[in-house]
Amino acid sequence: MQKIRNLFAEFPRREEGQTMAEYGVVLAVITIAVFAALTLLSGNIADAITAVAGYIT
Repeated sequence: MQKIRNLFAEFPRREEGQTMAEYGVVLAVITIAVFAALTLLSGNIADAITAVAGYIT
């Protein structure tokens, strides 16, 4: 039982920063989300640009 208490007592003291690998994973997830959003919205974006071009000409 004492070993379990010691194990849980160590958790708050372990403060390690994020590694470059973790930053890479976060960047990859954000990149995928941006590309997915652009893919889903590409038709609406193209329509909006066409409408603006129509107002200009």
